[in-house]
Amino acid sequence: MTKTPEQIAQEKQLERLTKRFHKACADYGLIADGDHILIGLSGGKDSLLLTELLGRRAQIYVPRFRVTALHVRVKERDYHSDLSYLQRFCDEAKVPLLVRDVSIPDTPPQKEKGKTREIDNPCFLCSWFRRKELFNTAQEIGCNKIAFGHHRDDIAQTLLMNLIFQGAYATMPPILQMDKMPLQLIRPLCLIDEADIITYAAMRNYQKQTKLCPFEHVSSREKVKTLLEQIKALNPEALDSIYGALTNIKTDYLPPCNS
Repeated sequence: MTKTPEQIAQEKQLERLTKRFHKACADYGLIADGDHILIGLSGGKDSLLLTELLGRRAQIYVPRFRVTALHVRVKERDYHSDLSYLQRFCDEAKVPLLVRDVSIPDTPPQKEKGKTREIDNPCFLCSWFRRKELFNTAQEIGCNKIAFGHHRDDIAQTLLMNLIFQGAYATMPPILQMDKMPLQLIRPLCLIDEADIITYAAMRNYQKQTKLCPFEHVSSREKVKTLLEQIKALNPEALDSIYGALTNIKTDYLPPCNS
């Protein structure tokens, strides 16, 4: 059967994404025999792609690993995804889906003494309780790794946020061993550009979340995302430069500026 131009384009885009996904897994040792990986499935394009790629990879004999997707709903946050769509998507990817509901208590946790007070930050609270549920569920069902759908733009944005707001040269690593629990966090999309995900999501007709986060366009991350787009307009290869700088830190002494 002759393929349409659209089908050919979609297959080429999937091949492009898969190569970057496999390179990240190989370069950073993200997947090993016997792994049980829990996917944080928010319902956005990034976590959908992550579920699709990990589901495909799990069907290959070596290495042998299992994947489970978890969708966490926060009662106090008025945004959500179509659960029936997520179920169909996971069924197609051959990935079991779990759904858990959590609630933010009236007296949420505070950060450690001496650190920035963030209990009133809605993004901090939402992330805190979603991740807590991910960690709890991972240990409950015997997972040793949790996979997040952070791509190369997310990593660059986090670096800029830490530089601007924290005075720290740091970002999200491709793999991180948790100190207080036997879990590793992995980011298999770390070498993939967001623009490529957007293109593929449109080709695959990924369904968007039925109601978006009300704070989506007012957060500091959204502002830094706009800043990064301006930087990429100045230099289309900016992501390559920023990502490369993470492994090429200069330690030469910088003398103080004369005023």
